[in-house]
Amino acid sequence: MSDYDVSNHGRDPLSYTRRQFLESASAAGFITPLSITNGDAEPSDKEQSKSPEVVKRVQSINDPLGVRGDFPVIEEHLYLNSPYITPSPQQVIAAGNAFWQAKSHNPILLGDMLTETTRVRQQFAQLIGAVETEVSILDATSAGENLVAGSLDLRSGDNVVVDDLHYETTYALYRNLAETRGIELRIVRSDNGAATPEEFEELVDDATRLVSVAWVSHQNGYAHDLRALADLAHGHGAYLYTDAIQGIGMLPLDVRKTGVDFLTAGTYKWLLGGYGVAPFFVRSELLDTIEPDRSGSLNIAQELPDFHFELHDDARKYLYATPAFGAIYQLGAALDYLDNVGIANIERHTVALAQRLYDGLMAQGHRLLTPPGNGSAIVLFEHNHDPETVRQSLDKAAVQATLREEGVKIRVGAALFNNEDEIDKFLEITDGWR
Repeated sequence: MSDYDVSNHGRDPLSYTRRQFLESASAAGFITPLSITNGDAEPSDKEQSKSPEVVKRVQSINDPLGVRGDFPVIEEHLYLNSPYITPSPQQVIAAGNAFWQAKSHNPILLGDMLTETTRVRQQFAQLIGAVETEVSILDATSAGENLVAGSLDLRSGDNVVVDDLHYETTYALYRNLAETRGIELRIVRSDNGAATPEEFEELVDDATRLVSVAWVSHQNGYAHDLRALADLAHGHGAYLYTDAIQGIGMLPLDVRKTGVDFLTAGTYKWLLGGYGVAPFFVRSELLDTIEPDRSGSLNIAQELPDFHFELHDDARKYLYATPAFGAIYQLGAALDYLDNVGIANIERHTVALAQRLYDGLMAQGHRLLTPPGNGSAIVLFEHNHDPETVRQSLDKAAVQATLREEGVKIRVGAALFNNEDEIDKFLEITDGWR
């Protein structure tokens, strides 16, 4: 037998429940739960049920979402680099600290950590309009696409269609499959920063097995039309995979309405979590198509005589071995946080900030590489100034952003904790580069 009973997940009368975890963490001063109000309203029953103590956050002109106090980064930097790494709020860091404190003083049982993993899977499923049985936990965004590609039995005569706005892992994956299995990789070339469904349509045909896109491109923030791409792929008998790491947590997503077949998202960007965990979605009708690429004790649903096993037949089958439980507890806290703030509120706030930035840069004469009217919080632009001078001016103002192509291009992202004053301060700096 394994070290825990798969039928009861190793629970005993001394095991931690999630509420006990939060209560002990709160009592130790690790967790300050979030509640956002505009006045004196009491926290909701939903908020109270999530944590033993709820501290009200008051919205203001400079803090429209009532969250800036939870992000110490704003005291140290003008931080506009969330497309690279999004700072975590204190509540998420506290959950991680509490997990490791528990490991030091009274380690949480494996069964209870698996129960928390199930809860996080349920949370993520709710966030994207899926059900728990369609969501697993992998260790990285790229693990999901590798798992999907490996299960489709791609071979000579098949093609996979991507665009030039994807992450480099995707090109490495399919170039390797082109060499080892003889598939064809077709790349849609973006036009003025956009890769539209019409441009994909030119390359997708009945030999296409998979269309793969980064929902929101890390390069310039372009947000793909997932519904149109799903319809295009399905119309040719293909599937749609999306790398969602740059979108989930910033923008609402419903996998039912968009028709996405497979999705993976690391959690250290807009999901506000840590490293080493990446929720993985497989549409229920396709669970039999995507098989696990490795085996371990967590694949097991039931142990049978003589070392035989019955395996899970839902998304749990992809969780084969001990995951990064500390990061899972942090992700649970992050999903609680995002739920309290509201993804629609985050979208409204951050996309408006990005548009303010876009308009300001355009007025200053900089070349915008993100399409106009784009629906994400990311903006890429090119300045016509000495890159080293630009770098020094950003460093002097403690600005964090991503410089690309030796500093000629700059990628900026507006997060939930940013405000209009910060965008305007950045525009004051860029105005000096004309």
